Amino acid sequence: MNTVFLLLGGNLGDVQSSFEIACQFLQKQVGIIEKKSELYSSPAWGFESKNNFLNQVLKLHTDQLPLEVLFETQKIENEMGRKRNAHSKTFESRLIDIDILYYNEEIIKEENLIIPHYAMHHRNFTMKPITEIAANFIHPVLNKTNEQLLNECTDKSIVTKL
Repeated sequence: MNTVFLLLGGNLGDVQSSFEIACQFLQKQVGIIEKKSELYSSPAWGFESKNNFLNQVLKLHTDQLPLEVLFETQKIENEMGRKRNAHSKTFESRLIDIDILYYNEEIIKEENLIIPHYAMHHRNFTMKPITEIAANFIHPVLNKTNEQLLNECTDKSIVTKL
């Protein structure tokens, strides 16, 4: 079995319910959820929005390969109503977002998939929840624990545990 860490995010609609639905889909289509962080609230990152985001990190066990996990998570996002603007390079509000943070201790660089997530260590809204459930997990590129990366994170946005 493979260990995958996913980040759920959203700031439109009933986000807590969306996360519960996403977890049900993930259990059916991807693997067994072993751990969930608490929910965290933070302002939008990289753009302006009147709605704060909620984020949560999940630890799953799956027999799927990384690109299969990507396919399934994007399928879940689409089934839940996520609309992607293929031409936009900017961040925007969304119903649901599911990012793959880690896949085992692997380093993957595919055209549509970079693992570990390329920017996770720059974002408090990612580092706080992942540190809650995997403080000692070592980032395979940076060779530091999540706790070390959180302590070194230069993102000063306020991230609040609900």
